[in-house]
Amino acid sequence: MSLSLSAEQPDQPADADDGVWLECIECGETFAPFDDVRYTCDDCDGLLEVRYADLPTFDDFEGQGVWRYADALPFEAGVSIQEGATPLYEVPRLEGDVGIEALRIKHEGMNPTGSFKDRGMTVGVRVAKELDVGRLACASTGNTSAALAAYGSRGGMQTLVLLPAGKVAAGKIAQASLHGARILEVDGNFDACLDIVQELAGQGEAYLLNSLNPFRLEGQKTIGLEILEGFLADYDTVPDRIVLPVGNAGNTSALYKAFRELVQAGALDEDDVPKLTGVQAEGAAPMVEAIENGADEIRRWEDVETRATAIRIGNPVNAPKALPGIRETGGTGVAVSDEEITEAQRDIAAEGIGVEPASAASVAGLRKLRDEGVVSDDERVACLTTGHLLKDPDAAAAAGSEPEPVPADTEGVLDHLQE
Repeated sequence: MSLSLSAEQPDQPADADDGVWLECIECGETFAPFDDVRYTCDDCDGLLEVRYADLPTFDDFEGQGVWRYADALPFEAGVSIQEGATPLYEVPRLEGDVGIEALRIKHEGMNPTGSFKDRGMTVGVRVAKELDVGRLACASTGNTSAALAAYGSRGGMQTLVLLPAGKVAAGKIAQASLHGARILEVDGNFDACLDIVQELAGQGEAYLLNSLNPFRLEGQKTIGLEILEGFLADYDTVPDRIVLPVGNAGNTSALYKAFRELVQAGALDEDDVPKLTGVQAEGAAPMVEAIENGADEIRRWEDVETRATAIRIGNPVNAPKALPGIRETGGTGVAVSDEEITEAQRDIAAEGIGVEPASAASVAGLRKLRDEGVVSDDERVACLTTGHLLKDPDAAAAAGSEPEPVPADTEGVLDHLQE
């Protein structure tokens, strides 16, 4: 299986371009990377991955941010707004509460537009320029649209975003609007938006930059590389487990690809690859359902609902890449309630770190797995938080404390505090 941790580095095919090519994960067919626009295999419609003739080790990386890892990416530089190099926070009280050896929070909300999506867009928009396309497009629960609009604007390109009407946090719509995207609100859920934008892309109306696009996941690989380097610097070892929220399963797929490439390059032992552990909201958990049932494919959920809007997705398009990643690394999946997500959001905030609800799912899932005995007390764990607090200010306000009215004088304020 091409997605196995033990798979060997593939031979470079004739259609490679400067050591880069696309390969179908289902049938193994290869394609030139930049001759034509394609998102899936011409022969079997399987998902594509980017392949490289030369894979780097940690010694090859230099600089800062996403493009520190240029040797693991299709280009030396992209359309950039200084993305990446996000904090790997210590959270001592939360670490003690969960009861594990070490817990760190990788906060992707500290990227330029406030989410991990910037990592994918710096690569994806660069590829769009290489392909000379005229319009960029995405379906979005919010964060993708914000990142696409910003990076498309930075690159001087038109952007089109399709959003499920009434289901996207105001902060995210505001970003896409200010960065000049054309916003279409669809009378349907995210999966319906993605169906439409895929058809538009198939008709040549726009270049698709959802995570179905294999180049976007290349940028997201760098999250995993930063986590490994951070743990190696602080603990002289890689984490035992990485826990992350799952929507379209792009990050799960991307991190697994990063680790497979390091194993193939001889930079990481197969036995040391962190356990990839996916967390979904109970109201949108098709990946967890597949993991629990031992299924090779997910069952599309037509009706999904959760206050964690960024992962309100019923048909994760990257499941064929993500399911092997979870299983091959010895990881698992878990579903958490909205109440557990909100509690985790408050606990993360108590450490001074502000995240949107979907981000907090990782900590909620870790706590649940710890309580169930799946995670042991001697584990070193990184939890990925994917978006900033201000992405969903309404949810933050609902989870936080209420303002208290007081008189407009010092004595009245003191009296109120004493009460």
